[in-house]
Amino acid sequence: MTTITSQASQNPSFGLNGDRHATPTLSRNQSIDFQTPEGTVHVSRPFRSSRTNKLRAMITFSPRKSHFDISNESSGANEFRGFFTLFWISMFVFTVRTFIRSIDEHGYPLEGAFFSMFSRDAITLAISDAVLVLSTGICVPFAKAISKGWIRYYWVGVVLQHLWQTSVLFIAIRWTFNRHWPWVQSGFLTLHSLVMVMKMHSYVTTNGQLHWVNQQAERLYVQLSKLIEDTAGGWDAALLAAQANWAKQKAHARGIEERTDAIMGGTPPAAPESSSTSYVDANIAAALRQRLAAEGHKDVVGGAPLPSASSTPASSEFPPERPTQVNTTGTRLVPPSTGTPVTVPPTPSQTLAHHPDPKIADLAHEHAELETELTSSGPQLVRWPANITLKNFAVYMAIPTLVYELEYPRTDRMRPLYVFEKTVATFGTFTLLYTITESFIIPLTPTPEQTVWRSILDLSLPFMVAFVLLFYLIFECICNGFAELSYFADRRFYDDWWNSTSWDEFSRKWNRPVHTFLLRHVYASSMSSFGLSRNGAMFFTFLLSAAAHELVMTIVAQKLRMYLFVLQLSQIPMIAIGRVPAIKRNKLAGNIVFWGGLFVGMPLLCVAYVAY
Repeated sequence: MTTITSQASQNPSFGLNGDRHATPTLSRNQSIDFQTPEGTVHVSRPFRSSRTNKLRAMITFSPRKSHFDISNESSGANEFRGFFTLFWISMFVFTVRTFIRSIDEHGYPLEGAFFSMFSRDAITLAISDAVLVLSTGICVPFAKAISKGWIRYYWVGVVLQHLWQTSVLFIAIRWTFNRHWPWVQSGFLTLHSLVMVMKMHSYVTTNGQLHWVNQQAERLYVQLSKLIEDTAGGWDAALLAAQANWAKQKAHARGIEERTDAIMGGTPPAAPESSSTSYVDANIAAALRQRLAAEGHKDVVGGAPLPSASSTPASSEFPPERPTQVNTTGTRLVPPSTGTPVTVPPTPSQTLAHHPDPKIADLAHEHAELETELTSSGPQLVRWPANITLKNFAVYMAIPTLVYELEYPRTDRMRPLYVFEKTVATFGTFTLLYTITESFIIPLTPTPEQTVWRSILDLSLPFMVAFVLLFYLIFECICNGFAELSYFADRRFYDDWWNSTSWDEFSRKWNRPVHTFLLRHVYASSMSSFGLSRNGAMFFTFLLSAAAHELVMTIVAQKLRMYLFVLQLSQIPMIAIGRVPAIKRNKLAGNIVFWGGLFVGMPLLCVAYVAY
């Protein structure tokens, strides 16, 4: 999660990576849209406040929406949007036709075999799932014990953490075998157990790492205090010297800042629906423009792109004060009745980062960076370990994400009509999925007597339609519904995976929550903890992912065959082949190969696990 602040609070003479740079000045009389990782930040042109006659600017944040959200303006303007409507009308007509044909032949719309399968022992399944979810609450006292120093996270806490997670998964799997559930219930509980394990892992790992960061911050603070006492005559004298040097930097920054008399009307532009706004001083808005441009966000000024971070170094001319936390998380920062910005004073370390003594400044800057890591970048400024509460954990469990953060991008309000829309879409999509499964997949279940290619031909289209409906049900309906109920603003649960030209692109795009988890807690962690290379970390990530997929298939099919495991690992050489320039340039061929693989792969797995 990224929330933009007036970054002079960190150290205006440092860039994003601690490098000292200069940056070109952006005109203060321009309106700019920045595409941040969580949504769009719009910095308006300066306008004169009607009450104070002070030059101000409006900061508007619009949360990011999923591709198929009907309220997504960009998707609604897409020239292919009519095909989305065509698909659902076609599915509706197809379903009605299926029902009528079944009534004519059998006297009922659907046979109900699939319903009797997934409704079997439903109460026990619901209780088991509730116990599974409630069992995750042990993470809170465990993280609290780590924060108090009662348990050393490295490596006692790590071992205990993995033993508990393995136990939860093993007990859930064992329970499905003891109950003799069919594949629907077994698969659901196994998948939900994996989700809960990933959530617990991210929560405990993040808090354990922050405990280590806090220890490093305390160690640096002791060193900084000793250095100040020995060379700067004490804290008060050091702070005064830093403030004086900071004032010089501020005067220099203001002297070179571009001034303009361009004034917008007394009323700012209307904010988009579902967006939130805050009002800041025009100087703060100018600093925000510089900051966003330096961070390399995709932005537009009058239709022309700004220089990116790769070509434009970070600014060294930010105003040194930190008068406001500019909101990009969807939570209203400035009360609309007052319009008064929230003041967040700099910490002593942030002030001392401007000390004329480079040793003190560097040590203070390093300490301030650690403190920044320990504090959320959102408007609540949650500082570890204040986040370790049952309420915080409950909110995390309700938010559709697998990666824990101190604070998440939030919306201002919950829209009842939106929740109703997603609820109706959930039941409607499930009805379509049920119809496809009942009418066109279960009756065509492959047998050893039937040829493989005939089974693939019979099942390829029903499986593809079922896959698309299942994707839409989970990532568009359920995830967006829970996101709205939990006020979660970042709705990027998937990217345009249907345009994939390779399997690695598909794995990145079709399931963003899992991809983000694997990227942070498997890929990156394996490089930092085990010293693996990028290729080694990629292989380890694929290996773990393949093992998890094979585990689910083993539970569902009630037999160990390793077909999916081998198929998952075979993506690695396919990815290498796809990166050959001659193949990579031909995107149409790559997309055809991708869709062909899906059409053949899913029914082939069904044949392999069911018939053999």
